[in-house]
Amino acid sequence: MFNTIIDAREFESARDAFNWVVMDCRHDLRDPGAGFLAYLEAHIPGAQYARLDDDLSSRPVTDHGRHPLPAADRLVEVFSRFGMAPGSQVIVYDDSGGSIAGRMWWMLRYMGHRDAAVLDGGWQAWLELRLPPESGEVQCPGAKFSGSPDARMLVRLEEVDKLPALLDSRDPARYAGESETIDPVAGHIPGARNYCWRRNLDPAGRFLPPGRLRQQLLAAYGATDPAEVTFYCGSGVSACHNVLAATVAGLPMPKLYVGSWSEWCADPHRPVATGRDPGAL
Repeated sequence: MFNTIIDAREFESARDAFNWVVMDCRHDLRDPGAGFLAYLEAHIPGAQYARLDDDLSSRPVTDHGRHPLPAADRLVEVFSRFGMAPGSQVIVYDDSGGSIAGRMWWMLRYMGHRDAAVLDGGWQAWLELRLPPESGEVQCPGAKFSGSPDARMLVRLEEVDKLPALLDSRDPARYAGESETIDPVAGHIPGARNYCWRRNLDPAGRFLPPGRLRQQLLAAYGATDPAEVTFYCGSGVSACHNVLAATVAGLPMPKLYVGSWSEWCADPHRPVATGRDPGAL
């Protein structure tokens, strides 16, 4: 079974297996409806569509960020509707380097389902195979998902000040406060270092080799125990990409502050830092 990433050719050779569930997670943060329209036009045959704003986030429970993590019972309901059950091999993809698909991968791991992997290179890698896509919406028969949340994977707002290492997964300009087009305040959480999730990918949008990822991540962690590192981003989505990259690299799975910058900056009394990370590679 696959539990981190999967190559497009290997995926295509096995995707018709009876227990495989394929999920399309394409999403545009600036145009929330664009991903579903692109899916309806063309997608990997058999793929169902997961909406970031409805399926991968829900009403605030653990956090009050822009994309709150759904409650456990809601996740069981969503995964069951998609036909996921114990033993299902789930494959998730998007068209943005895995930055959205990584969120579903992380949520499945959070609920104890390890047989989930992100399609390396995503939609673009599958298109390179020059196979006929499918159009329209796919709805597979439901199943009974079984799982429970692992609270150790999460960091909540009140814990942020006590973290030994906090890494911001956004691009350097947003981290520095030089550019902010999504959240109302620019900058980063004081004390956080910067490790943009895009650093995990090569120019073709595929994950770097495990050894290279390990080298980069350990350099960003510094002297901190890898098991004590926490990632955040704007709303707990692209930070999952860094959690995935660490797992691909064979490092302990980092923690995730799901509320992220969107939750932190919502209170004007919380401190805000600006400026580039001088130690960022």
